[in-house]
Amino acid sequence: MILIGQYDSPFVRRVAIALHLYGLDYEHRPWSTFGDAEKIAPHNPLRRVPTLLLDDGEALIESGAILDHLDEVAGPDRALIPRAGPGRRAALKLCALATGLADKAVSLVYERVLHPEVSPAWVERCRTQVAGVLDALEADRAPRATRFWFGDKIGHGDIAVACAIRFVREAHPGLFDPARWPALEAHAARCEAMEPFPGVIQVFIPPA
Repeated sequence: MILIGQYDSPFVRRVAIALHLYGLDYEHRPWSTFGDAEKIAPHNPLRRVPTLLLDDGEALIESGAILDHLDEVAGPDRALIPRAGPGRRAALKLCALATGLADKAVSLVYERVLHPEVSPAWVERCRTQVAGVLDALEADRAPRATRFWFGDKIGHGDIAVACAIRFVREAHPGLFDPARWPALEAHAARCEAMEPFPGVIQVFIPPA
């Protein structure tokens, strides 16, 4: 398998971490959606990452769809998400909130670096959405005494939250307040300290 995309993307990173946790070998091509868009296009016409090329040549796009395939490969006993029922729905909701948080943080970067005139209304909307999701995640995580969100086993939601928080902190210094969201701070630190998180890192450097 070949994973296309840079690890400073929270979406690419969550896929790479799952690949490591599943023990699946892959080649990494750290292509940028801007500088390497034409390299990505033959595999993904959206020119987006992550894109995962399977050994038979099939290209999978979007992190959720890629992880769904990897869960099948790993099998139900090793999958990082329940197969069905309330547990699966809760995990998918957590993933949706975390990836939505990351998406809004990416939107704020694009607004800052791609537009000659920044829209204060759009920036405020995105920042409100980011803070709202962090508040909701904090309220859900704080009363849980378990090591990870839904127990003692790490799951896709745990990974997505940690990756999103790292991106927010690097792309928007000062936006994430550990004093306001201490349970999320502890959760992210716990994830980042375990393998393979430290080895799947590319520091985000905001474009000038």
